[in-house]
Amino acid sequence: MYTSAKPYFYGTGRRKSSVARVRLYPGSGSITINGRDVDDYFGLETLKLIMNQPFGVTGTAGKFDVVVNVHGGGLSGQAGAIRHGISRALLLADETYRPALKKSGFLTRDPRMKERKKYGLKAARRASQFSKR
Repeated sequence: MYTSAKPYFYGTGRRKSSVARVRLYPGSGSITINGRDVDDYFGLETLKLIMNQPFGVTGTAGKFDVVVNVHGGGLSGQAGAIRHGISRALLLADETYRPALKKSGFLTRDPRMKERKKYGLKAARRASQFSKR
């Protein structure tokens, strides 16, 4: 669909175990994720809202075509990774967006990860049921 001859703004976004590589092309506002339309990829409306938040904050809705390659994690983590990537790419497009994006917290990499399972337990913190007798 898009060739490397067209100029674009690039941003890498991460959330949980998801990594999104985002390219913003000046255009009409179409969003493609892993070669599929955004409505086809994300079933829930809330995930689409999360993903589009940076455009709402900066007032650039409908000004960029978004092409995303995302892998790892679940849909919620991927939506957060795409939001992070779009925010970083918008900064390259125009540095004046930084205060609005920073105030909304879209430039900060969310450090929360899944806690590892410990030995002797059934999950990260879940232990077998305690019996006094």
